[in-house]
Amino acid sequence: MNVKDALKLAMEKNLDLVEIAPNAKPPVCRIMDYGKYKYEQSKRDKEARKKQKVVNVKEVKLRPNIEDNDFDTKAKNAVRFLKDGDKVKATIMFRGREMSHSELGKALLDRLAVHVKDLATIEREAKLEGRNMIMILAPKPNQD
Repeated sequence: MNVKDALKLAMEKNLDLVEIAPNAKPPVCRIMDYGKYKYEQSKRDKEARKKQKVVNVKEVKLRPNIEDNDFDTKAKNAVRFLKDGDKVKATIMFRGREMSHSELGKALLDRLAVHVKDLATIEREAKLEGRNMIMILAPKPNQD
């Protein structure tokens, strides 16, 4: 149907001629109430946004010479974050001469990874960036 006839038909019914697929050959149009169409579209978009899960990155900061009790507390926090569905960024902060013993930091991050191995996968291996060593843990998808 040509555009003039379609517009005339839409005017008779007090509706709008809306182009649905402009890239198609020939372009696809539909006679409908455009305001109602936009409203339905916004409702669908809002519903889709509700179903999306926003993943936050929570950080757990450690020091290379951390005591066992402190480590356990930090590990519990990491477990809680992972259970909530958030990623965990484990950071070890080095100061002064501690930089020459980066293997202690690597061992500590490995210990944390073993502690949460049932809940998380290692998204990014431990890597030294400046004075910090960073490892990112992501929750396993089969949680909940």
